[in-house]
Amino acid sequence: MAKKILIVEAPFYEDLTNMLVDGAVAALTDVNCVYTRVQVTGVLEIPTAIYYALEMAKLKDRERYEGFVALGVVIRGETSHYETVCRESARGLMELGIRHGAAIGNGIQTVENREQALVRCDKEKQDKGGHAVRACLSLIAAREKIHKEGLKYRGR
Repeated sequence: MAKKILIVEAPFYEDLTNMLVDGAVAALTDVNCVYTRVQVTGVLEIPTAIYYALEMAKLKDRERYEGFVALGVVIRGETSHYETVCRESARGLMELGIRHGAAIGNGIQTVENREQALVRCDKEKQDKGGHAVRACLSLIAAREKIHKEGLKYRGR
C-alpha cells in the first residue's frame, strides 16, 4: 500500500519553494507515495500545521499521514529575525519528531543569499526537496523496523 505523506510548504519565496516542491514531488512519485500539499504563511508555521495533522489523526476515521515533509526558504536579512526563524522552526520540527514520533524530512533551507538558495532548491543541483523526502522515508522505515522487531539488547 502506498505511503501517505503530507508536504507542508511556506511559499514566502514562492519560486524557490516551488523548486523544492518539484524535487519533493519527483522523489515521492519515484517511490509511488501518495501526497497532499498544504501551504502556510511562513516556516515558523510549519511545525504547527504538522501538529494539527497529527492531532486530526487521533480522531476516528481521519486520514493518517505516515510522514511529513517541511519545505521553505529563509534568507538572511539585516535583523536577528533570521536566527529566530531558523532556530525555532528546526526546534519545532525536532520536538514533533521526538515527542510525537513523527517522521519529518526537514527541507527548510536557511541560506545567506538567493544564489545559495537557487543551488539548494534546484532538483537538478542539490535537490534539497528530494533529500527531505528521502529523509522522511528513511525515518518511516526505521520506525517500522523498530516497531516490528523491537529493540533487542544484544549486549557485548
